[in-house]
Parts: sequence; C-alpha cells; structure tokens
Amino acid sequence: MPPLPRDASTLDPGAVLAELGTDPVGGLTTREAQRRLAQVGPNELEATAPVPTWRKVLEQFRDPLVYLLFAAIVVSLVAWAVEGADGVPVDALVIAVIVVLNAVLGYVQQARAEDAVAALRRLGATSATVVRDGDRVTVPTRELVPGDLVVLAEGDTVAADARLLSAAALTVSEASLTGESEPVLKDPATLAAPAPLGDRLDMVFNGTSVTQGVGRAVVTATGMSTEMGRIAHLLHDTRETPTPLQVEITRVGRTLGIAVVVIAVVVVATIVVFLGVETPQDIVTTLLLGVSLAVAAVPEGLPAVLSVVLALGVQRMATHQAVVRRLSSVETLGSASVICTDKTGTLTRGEMTIGRVVTAAGEVVVTGAGYRPEGTLEHDGIPLEHGSAAWRQTALVVGGGSLTNDAALTPEADGGFGVQGDPTEAAFLVAEAKLGTRALREGRFARVGEIPFTSQRRLMSSLATDGERGGRIAVVTKGAPDVLLERCTHLQVGDDVEPLDDGWRTGILADVERLSGEAFRTLAVAYRPLDVTDPPEAVESLEEGLVYTGMVGIIDPPRDEAATAIREARRAGIRVVMITGDHPRTAARIARDLGIGPHEPVAVTGAELEALDDDGLRETVRHRSVYARVAPQHKLRIVAALQGDGKVVAMTGDGVNDAPALKAADIGIAMGRTGTEVTKEAADMVLADDDFATIVRAVREGRGIFLNIKKFLRYLLSSNMGEVLTVFLGVVLGGLIGLSHGSDGLVLPLLATQILWINLLTDSAPALAMGVDDETEDVMGHPPRPLTERVIDRRMWRGVVGLGLVMAAAVLVTLDLHLPGGLIEGDESIDTARTAAFTVLVLAQLFNALNARSESVSAFRHLFVNRWLWLALATSVLLQVAVVHLPVLNEAFSTVPLTGQQWLVCVAMASTVLWASEARKLIARLTAGRR
Repeated sequence: MPPLPRDASTLDPGAVLAELGTDPVGGLTTREAQRRLAQVGPNELEATAPVPTWRKVLEQFRDPLVYLLFAAIVVSLVAWAVEGADGVPVDALVIAVIVVLNAVLGYVQQARAEDAVAALRRLGATSATVVRDGDRVTVPTRELVPGDLVVLAEGDTVAADARLLSAAALTVSEASLTGESEPVLKDPATLAAPAPLGDRLDMVFNGTSVTQGVGRAVVTATGMSTEMGRIAHLLHDTRETPTPLQVEITRVGRTLGIAVVVIAVVVVATIVVFLGVETPQDIVTTLLLGVSLAVAAVPEGLPAVLSVVLALGVQRMATHQAVVRRLSSVETLGSASVICTDKTGTLTRGEMTIGRVVTAAGEVVVTGAGYRPEGTLEHDGIPLEHGSAAWRQTALVVGGGSLTNDAALTPEADGGFGVQGDPTEAAFLVAEAKLGTRALREGRFARVGEIPFTSQRRLMSSLATDGERGGRIAVVTKGAPDVLLERCTHLQVGDDVEPLDDGWRTGILADVERLSGEAFRTLAVAYRPLDVTDPPEAVESLEEGLVYTGMVGIIDPPRDEAATAIREARRAGIRVVMITGDHPRTAARIARDLGIGPHEPVAVTGAELEALDDDGLRETVRHRSVYARVAPQHKLRIVAALQGDGKVVAMTGDGVNDAPALKAADIGIAMGRTGTEVTKEAADMVLADDDFATIVRAVREGRGIFLNIKKFLRYLLSSNMGEVLTVFLGVVLGGLIGLSHGSDGLVLPLLATQILWINLLTDSAPALAMGVDDETEDVMGHPPRPLTERVIDRRMWRGVVGLGLVMAAAVLVTLDLHLPGGLIEGDESIDTARTAAFTVLVLAQLFNALNARSESVSAFRHLFVNRWLWLALATSVLLQVAVVHLPVLNEAFSTVPLTGQQWLVCVAMASTVLWASEARKLIARLTAGRR
C-alpha cells in the first residue's frame, strides 16, 4: 500500500488520491480493499488486554463463601491430624473437590456470558457506504481501509479519518473529539498551513457524526492510527454499568449472605444448647455444618446465571430481528406502557411506490407496487400515450424527482430490487423506469451541485447542467407541496409556462387534500432555469421564483402484520401512538385502518402541539394517539409529557434529529434499515427489519426473559431455604423425631459434605435451564410491570418460606420414618435414615424445579417443552443414584445403598413439594375466578 500522507489537510485532494492509489470515480477494487485490510488490520480501536484464563480461574476463588470452604478444609485437616492422621481425610478431600467443581462451573458460566455479550456486539456493528469497483456498497465499518472512497450523508457516523473530496452544506458534530458544541461546516478546499484539529475543515474524523448535508471523502487513517485512536486509552477506563436488575440481585445476594451467616451461627449455637458438644470430633462436625450451611444457603451463582440468561435471551431476540444494545433494556421492555412509533416503514411496508402523478394535463395512475420496475401508466383509464402532453409533463415530474435524488436501486439475488438511500427518492427512480425516460434524463442533465434536504426545510434541490440549453444551469427542487408552492411563481402547462395564480394554487392544494385522504403521501417538483453556465453557490435563495411542474402521490401500504401486532399490544395493556411527519389526513387514514385511535377523526398536528403549554400537552397525550406533521422537537415534548404522566415510553426513530427523543425515552428504538448511524448509537434497541410487529415480539420476549429470571430466583431461594430449615428444625426437633435416639455422640440431620453436594447438584444446571424456559403462561395477558416493582416481592418471599417449610417437613418425616423412636417408629440405622433424608432433599429440589416454572399455572401444563430442564433433572438424578450406590462415593458422602422400596418412599416424600404447590395454585386460581 502507498505511504499515507501525514497531514492530508494540507494536500490537494488529487495528491491525496494519488498517494493512496485510489481511483477518484471507482474507488478501490474489492480485491485491493481485502489486501489492505489484511495488511493494516480491522478498523477498530484496540480493546483492553483480555484477561488471561488463569486469572479468570483464580477469580472464581476470590469470594467470601469460598474462603469459608477453605476454612472448613483447614478445620477438617486439623481434626484429622489431632485424631492421629489415620487413613484419608475424606471430609477435607470432598470439600476441596466441591470447591474446584464450583470454580469450574463459575468459569464456564462467565465464559458463556462473555461469549453471548460479544455476539450481541457483533450484531450491533455499524456500517459505512463506500465506492468499490465503481459501485456504491455498504460495508461493516471494521472493514474500511486507507484509500476507501466514503459517501457521507446526514445521520452517518464517520467511521475513519478522511480527506474531503466534495461537500454540499456538510456539517459535522465533532463534540466527541474536540469538545466543540456547535456542528462544523466542512469545506474541501485545501488548507494553506497545518491547523489545530478543530480547524481542519477539509477533514472528517472517526467518531464524529454528520448532522446535515452530503459529501465524499477518501480514508486516510483507520483504527488506532486515527485521531480518536490517539486518545483511545481514555475509552479503556470506562466500565459497563450494571443493570438495575443486576444491582438488585447483588443486593439480595449480599443480604442473604449476611442473613445466612447469622442463621449458621444460630444453628451452631442451637446444636450446642440442644445437643451438647462433648468431644473434639463434635466440635469439628458442628463447625463444618455451620460453614457448609452458610455456603449452601447463599445462591452464589446467581449473578453469573443472571448474566447468562439475560445475554442468551437477548440473542434469542436478535433472531427475531430485535437487536438489543443494552441489557437494561430487557427489563424496561417488560414495563413499556406506551409505544410511540413512526408510520413509514414501521407500520407500513416501507416500499414507497408512486401511484399517482398530477399535473396541469391531468392525473396519471401508475400501476405496480414495490421497487420492481414493472407496471404501466394510465391516463383517463387508457395507457399513457408516448409523446402526449400528459406523457411529457409526467416525464418532467418523475425526471425532476429522479434528478433531485441520492438513492440507488440495487438488484438482489432473488430477482427483486433493494434500495440504497431514501425509499421515497427510490420511488421516483422506479416510476421513471416504468415510464422509460431515464436515459433521456441522464443524457440531458448532469448534476453539479446540491442544496440538501433537512427536516426543517422539507425541501432539497439539485443544480444541473442542461444540455438542451447549451449547458446552462437549472435548479430542480423537490419537497412538500405546501412548502414548495410558497416558492413558486409560475406553472408548467404543456410546453408553456404560465403565472401561478390563486385559482391554480387552490386547485393544487385541493388535490393534495384529496390524495392525502386516500393515504397518499404527496411530493411536488419544480424548477428554475438560470442563465449561467458556471455553477453558482448552492444557497437557499436559488429556491425562489420556481416553476411548478406537478406532484406525485406515493403510497406505502400498511404491513399485513401491523394490525395484528397492535391488537396484541392493546391486549397486553400497551397503548400505541403514531407520530409521523406525513399529512394529517394520511396519518388519520392509516391509523384508522390499523386500529390506532379508532375514535379520532383527525390527527393532532405539529403546529397544534406548538401552541400548547406543558399542561395542555399532558392532557392531549392522555387522549390522542395520532400525530402528524411532527418535527423532532415535538417528539421530545411528547415523550416528556407521557413520562410526566407516569408512562414507560418506547420511541422509534430513524433520522439524526430523532436521537434526542430516543435518548429521552425509556426505550429508544432505531430503524436498522433506514435509520442513521447516529440514531442507532443513541438507541437501546435496533429493529433489523424496521417492522412494528418486531417491537411487540421484543416486548413479549422481554417479558418472557423477566419471567424466567423470576422462575430461577423462586427455585434457588426456596431450595436453599429448604436446606436451612431442614438443619435448623432437625436440631431443634431432633428428640421429637428420634434423631438422637440411642446415640452417644452428636447426631445431625445432614452432614456438611451432603449439604455441599446438594448445593452443587441443584443450584447450577436446573437454574440455568429455567432461564431459557419457554412461556408457561400468557405473558401478554396482563398489564405492564411497574418499574418500581421488585423482582423478589413479598408474594415471592411468602412462597419461598412456605416451600422451604414443606421441604424441611418432608425430610424430617423421612428421618422419623426410618429411625427408631420419635413420632413414627422405624428400625433403620442413622446412616440409612440420613441417606434417605439426603435423597429426599435432592429430589424435592428437583420437583421444585418443575413447580417453580410458574407462580400460578400448574406444573403439568407445558410439562415437556423445556428439554434442557429435563436433561438437567435427569443428570442430577443419575448423579444422586451414584452417590447412594457407588462405594467410593458412599465413603465420601457417608451414604449407604437404599432398597427399591426406600427409593419409592423418598420419591413420594419429595413429591409433596409439588403437590403442596399445586394445591396452593389451584386455590389461588379458584379465588381469582370468583372475584
């Protein structure tokens, strides 16, 4: 690759192109771009150095609970040494193995979470428009190379440092790089001398954004060689903020940790008081039990499981075309109570098609839909006659619209056509292709300048040389009819130009109203011939004294699935608000067809919003759902008014001026196809297909993810509560159930190693499997969840304690069944009784996994839809069978083999958890049904 110019701002554009080996028209070839990419590397800022694997593994041991286990190992080794170091220190080895297994599980969960988040970042990657092989194509920004010819337009994020070759009213926000708050007007003229960064007007820089205008530039630096790369170390100091849910889970875990340590101390004290501690072995056993109970009762894997579930859920949303850029958005999605959506391309198909052309010669109907250039043009019900007055005026309108155009039609593999640029502009190209006049227009006119479109002006103009007038300049303007008419003084009538009097103006505006009432969007075309051959400066004053040629009616039919999605949103308690820049009558017609604001005869306009104070606006947004002719600043006010009324607002947007509203909304949603890069950066979620139905599907997914989080929280907390209550009540009620009958030493319901095994077996795989569970209840059948509602509320805590008590009762009754003495006479040894109780607690927690899938729906509904859960349960059962029947594990966990009858008793006792929960759910459903 040729050497890069050190300061391209002082070099002539031709010299820069020559040094970079770039064709000024065709850009780089694809092959050359690939070669340069391999040579210089991807266009990315260097990330912080990855944490090595060995450090990630060690991080798993940096936890207070692990320190407690290490203390338990030390206590076991000391006791073993005091007793003469006879044999193998089984307890110490078992605890050590469990520590290692916990670390491995933690590492695997962390790695999965990191992989899932990395995949999300790849899904949210930005793109840039470049010229390669003579064609304008879109490539990922990481594939930009020095020498690439970049096309810049309003809303683009500049992805590399580049030297401007041409610019039309191009302004760039460089606040992220220089701190300059006002956008900078760029000029491709070469600087006479080196200048500070903020004064290099002929350069654009990585990380800045185009706020207005268009331009072309050649890339001079990528990646760490850019100006942004020089300060990249500042970016490395930033850390991702945890989501509110993650903060709450961390707080709950910390609170539980403190509470369980207190409980463990109480249990140890209870053992000393009720059972007495007489020998060193009794002391060791008691301490080990207290430590193990503290470790087992805290769901230490909760944050890791939460991260994995959130990340995998978001990946699943991405398969449905909703790319979530921030994990916290998943929580907010489930709480959305209002969706403010644009119309074009979101509620409608986004395939803009010219269906009418209205000129002084009459109205022409254009058939065909979409971007495929197939269809006919008819005047008065018959095909348009080539060369007629209506044909010539139609050619003037669609040709003028195609000339004032930055879009391009691109053939696709399926035989269809895609659009690069504005779909509305593409509609002119398609109509021109149907008319067959593109070659005539291209042979006569050549663009030499441009006054770009802005949402405030609602106009755009091209300056072109006119071959039929000796190369003189013509100004061709396209824009909203009401705006354009104010700048027109004459009218094209056939081959003549006549004054545009009030009668004509009234008739044109009547046609606008009529077409708008038929859901057509209207655009008008006008021109102004100049008597100069040198292109003048592209200023707005050229857009005066125009000759009106006609207007087009552009139709964008509603998406077939939009009405269904709106009904689903309404069923979920979500209100849909349509906000568009289109004509009020067009907006009202589409809204009625889709079921938005069915009782609103007209739309609220931007002008009406402008006249309202804050109180009036708040009252309006409570009752009105259709807004038209709305500017970006109005969107911001609507969001603020809705939020002030206590609503959780999702807002869609595509233009650069929509970014503030998207940032202000609780959920900012950018369009993936038509949205600008600036808007995508400001958004929380990007719709890959620009489809409103995808928003509703994302809400459903978000609610489902949150429901799954509650499932595994309910499961983990109630299972751990069962362990704590089993040991505590077993000590307190030991004499009543025969636990200390005929024993000379300390007898406990469960041993330390058994508690740790239960923790290892039931707290990982089943919890993770529930995190990817399918819907077990109608998540869209209830209103949005308030953001203030805690994920672990009082109702859940009541259920957790209740299930914990049921588990403890099942285990203690099992002990009593097998032991002599107590309430129920048994005849088995303490080892057999404890093994049975141990097995009941494991199986009870596995039954609890089925029960915890819903707070109110029966566990037998959708019982077999989650194959991952059944795989986790089957694996846990097999491992428990191994612990009970393999001799080497018998010694490690102080278990003995059980008979078939004893296994049946264990399964029956453990299932009481399921039956108790089913009874509670049935009572709750019956009670709710009577209300």
